Amino acid sequence: MKKKHFLAAVLAFPVLAFPIFAHAATLPSYLETRRDFISSEASLLDRNGALLHQLRTNPKERRLSWITVEHISPALKNALIIAEDKQFYAHTGVDWDAVAAAAWDNLKRSKKSRGASTITMQLVGLLDEDLRRKNGARSLSQKWSQAWLAKQLEKEWSKEQILEGYLNLVGFRGELVGVHALSRVLFDKHPSGLNAIESALSVALLRGPNAQPSKVVERACAILKQQQRSNECSALAGLAELSLARTGKGLDRVSNSVAQASPQLAPHLARKLLSKPNQQVRSTLDANLQRFARDALTRQLLALRDRNIEDGAVLVLDNATGDVLAWVGSSGALSAAGEVDGVLALRQPGSTLKPFLYELALEQKLLTAASLLNDAPLNLPTEAGQYIPQNYDRRYKGLVSTRTALASSLNIPAVSTLQLVSPQSFAEQLIQLGLPLKQKGDYYGYSLALGSADVTLLSLTNAYRTLANLGVASAPRTQREQAISAPQRVLDQAASFIISDILSDRSARAPTFGLESALATRMWAAVKTGTSKDMRDNWCIGYSQRYTVGVWVGNASGLPMWDVSGVTGAAPVWHEVLHYLHQSFQPNTFGQKSAARHPPPGVVSQEIRYQENNEAPRTEFFLAGTAQEVIIASHPERSFPSLRYPTPGMLIALDPDIPPSRQRVRIRAQGLQNGKLVLDGKVLPAQVNSKHELSRDWMPWPGKHHLQLLDAKGVVVDQVKFEVRGAVALPKAKPKN
Repeated sequence: MKKKHFLAAVLAFPVLAFPIFAHAATLPSYLETRRDFISSEASLLDRNGALLHQLRTNPKERRLSWITVEHISPALKNALIIAEDKQFYAHTGVDWDAVAAAAWDNLKRSKKSRGASTITMQLVGLLDEDLRRKNGARSLSQKWSQAWLAKQLEKEWSKEQILEGYLNLVGFRGELVGVHALSRVLFDKHPSGLNAIESALSVALLRGPNAQPSKVVERACAILKQQQRSNECSALAGLAELSLARTGKGLDRVSNSVAQASPQLAPHLARKLLSKPNQQVRSTLDANLQRFARDALTRQLLALRDRNIEDGAVLVLDNATGDVLAWVGSSGALSAAGEVDGVLALRQPGSTLKPFLYELALEQKLLTAASLLNDAPLNLPTEAGQYIPQNYDRRYKGLVSTRTALASSLNIPAVSTLQLVSPQSFAEQLIQLGLPLKQKGDYYGYSLALGSADVTLLSLTNAYRTLANLGVASAPRTQREQAISAPQRVLDQAASFIISDILSDRSARAPTFGLESALATRMWAAVKTGTSKDMRDNWCIGYSQRYTVGVWVGNASGLPMWDVSGVTGAAPVWHEVLHYLHQSFQPNTFGQKSAARHPPPGVVSQEIRYQENNEAPRTEFFLAGTAQEVIIASHPERSFPSLRYPTPGMLIALDPDIPPSRQRVRIRAQGLQNGKLVLDGKVLPAQVNSKHELSRDWMPWPGKHHLQLLDAKGVVVDQVKFEVRGAVALPKAKPKN
C-alpha cells in the first residue's frame, strides 16, 4: 500500500491502533437469511399447491418473493458492481484501496467526497440491526464493526450469495425493497429481464432512493458511460419519468404479462383468508376451475352490457366435502364496485327459496308432488294492506300440480303454499339451513315465498347443497387444513329427493322455460332460477350428483337490470360451469341423462291420473302413506266452510272525502252456499256469486265488529273480529232562509 493510502487508512480507522474487536453479534448464514426473509405479500394457493393470488399485507414495505442470483439479470449485476464495488470479486470484504482513497480525499477537502463501503459491507448493514443506517452517518466504531463483520461474511458466504442477498434486501425507492418488487412495479417484468438501461436506473436509486428523477437520470447516465454505453443515455429521461411515476402502485395494476407470472385469480377469498406478511394458505379452490368460472362470468356480462348489468359472482361447492372449488366475488374490471364480494353480499333471492318452501309442505304432508294448486289471481289482506302477488309473465295457468308450480316457478301457488305452512315455520326452516334471516317470519309475511329476505350466495348455494345431499347439511370449507364440518340432518330425506326430482324435470319446467334453455344439461342436474323485485338480482342455483353451482348477476349499486331474467342472466354461466366440471373432472358422467338418483327409503312411485285431465297421466313420487292414484280437483263449493273476507284482526279505514254510499266492503264466505252471515248479531242477506261464494256488499261503520258464518242448522262454523276506523262524511247542511 502506498504511504498516503496507509496514512489515510490509519486516519480513517483510528481504532485499528487498538486491540479492539468488533461487535460480538454474529451474522445469519445464507440459508438462515433466505429462510427468515419475509415478503410483504401473502400467498393463496389452490388445492394442488398452485399459486392463485398474492395479497399485500405489509403497508410499510413492498417485498416480493426471494429471487435467486441465477434469475437476476446479468445487466443489473454488472451495473451494480461497476457503480458500487469495482473490486467486488477481488477483495475479501473490505476494499482497502477504496478506503484509503476516500480517507485521503476527506482529509484534503475536510468533507466527505466518496464512500468506500463494499457490497459486502452494505449487506452487513442490512443484516445487522445495530449497523443499519438510520438518519445520520455511522460512527467510527460502527464502521469498524461493519468492516470486521464483512470479512467474516466473506468466509461464510460465496460472492454470488452476497450479491443475491444484497439485491433481495436493499431498498430501492420509497416502499420498494428488493429487486423483485423494484422490477415488477417500475418495469412490469421479472428481474431476469432487466436490460442495461433499466439496470442503470435501478442501481442509480441505491445512492438516493428518493432523489428527483433528473438526479436519478444523471447517475444512471454515469453508470452507462462507465459501461461504454453513453449513446443510451438519451433514453433515460423518458423511462425514468414513466417508471418512477409508478412507485407505490399495487401489483393489481401491473401489466398482463406480470399478472400471468403472478396470477390474481381470487382477490376476495384472498382478503378473507390472508392477513400476515409471508403467509401461505392452501385453499380448497381449483385454479383451472377458478379461471374458467371467472372467464365464463366475464363473457356473459359483456354480452349483457346493453341490459344495464355489470356485476356478478360464482360459487362452486363439492357436495360430499363442502369444499369451495371456485369463489369468484365480482366481475373485476367490468364493475364499478369490484371490491365488493358478491359471494358474501346480502341480496334478495327471488324464487330460489321456493324449493325449501315446497319441501316443508311435503315434509308436513300438507301437499304431494301431484297436489293441485290454483294459479289464479290472489288478493291477501295483511296489516300493511293488500298483498297481491303476480306471476313473472303476468299470466295465470289455473289448476296446476305442485310439480309444475315449482318447476315452472309460479308465484301464486307458492304464496298459497306459504299460507299452509305459515311464514314463521318457513323462516325457521331457512334459518336452520344456514340462511342469515334477521327477522321472524311474520316480519316478511307472505312475500317470503317470493324471496323478500336477504341472503348471501354462499349461504344459498350451501342450502341447495343440502338438498343435493338429501337433507344433510354441513358448513362449507375454504382451506385444506380446515376440518370437514360434521353433517347434520335438517331436511327430510324423502321430501328432499322429491324436490330434487322436480327441479330436474325438464317437462315440468316447460310451461315457463320451454324444453330447451340454459337450464337443460347433458347430465342429471336440478336447478332453480330467481329474480328479485324490479330485476335487481338474478340467480341460478343448481346441482349435479357431485357439485353445486351458484351464480348471481346484477348491480352492486342496487340499480335494476333491463329485461334480464334468471334463464337469460345467470343461467348461461351456471350451465357453462357445470358442464366444465363434468367434462374436466367427471368425463364419464357427461352426457349421461340416465344418471338420475334412485329413490331413498320412504319414497314410493305411483302411476297417477287427474280426474278432470288437469295434467297428463304420469308416474309420480310420493312420501310413503300419501300416494294417490286419482287426483281430484278441490273446488270452492266443496271446501271447508270459512269466512274469506274480512280476515281476523283486520283494520278497515274509511275515507272522509268519499260519500258513505260509495264505500263498501264485500263480505265473502266459501264452502257453505246455504249458510247465513251474521254481523254484530244481525243476519245479513247474502247471495251466491260466480265463484260459488256466499257474499254481501256492506256499508262499513266505525267501530269493532263481530262477523259469524252459520250453517243451515244455525251452528257457528267460523267467525272473525275486525275494526273499522275513520269518520263518516256527513251530508252538508242546507242554508237557512
